Amino acid sequence: MNTAFQKLVLASNNEGKRREFAQLLAPLAIDLVSQASLGVTEADEPYATFIENALAKARHTSRHTGLPALADDSGLCVDALNGAPGVLSARYAGEPKADARNNAHLIAQLQGVTDRRAYYVCVLVLTHHADDPAPLIACGEWRGEIIDMPRGANGFGYDPYFLLPDGRTAAEMAPEEKNAVSHRGIAARKLIAQLRECLPGYG
Repeated sequence: MNTAFQKLVLASNNEGKRREFAQLLAPLAIDLVSQASLGVTEADEPYATFIENALAKARHTSRHTGLPALADDSGLCVDALNGAPGVLSARYAGEPKADARNNAHLIAQLQGVTDRRAYYVCVLVLTHHADDPAPLIACGEWRGEIIDMPRGANGFGYDPYFLLPDGRTAAEMAPEEKNAVSHRGIAARKLIAQLRECLPGYG
């Protein structure tokens, strides 16, 4: 039976994500460490869906560390682009990965497009071990629209271009505000609820 644990490896080398997840998981007093700090390289993400890629990343990290792993596969889906960039969000403009290039490519794709509706998706997968037959899975969505000119200095990724219904971009929100409403925050709270229900020690 799975039991509570004190250390969890984040299956990502993105320090922005690690900071956000450390804040989100703070109520559980779990020590969240990055896979890079343990010498684990990034896993391949060959799949067309967020859930398949998240599961592959979590199993990869658990297998290489022998520890429980948390994988996040998330991205931006734009309605007018048939859901693109989607699972390719981090590499939308190709290699090497770069937020500035990805954002420039997105805005170029939307030139002349009036429908700017978009949503962030986050799928979280937690594997207790590499061969966990019943990993915990949680999903969250955050809706907004894409603007042409960036605003705000917080966040990362497409946040400066992601306009919310209250008139601010995601990058204009303080981290604690973003965590309260974002796709990642929604998914993390669902995951925490599952941990408390399924794993002894998180009641």
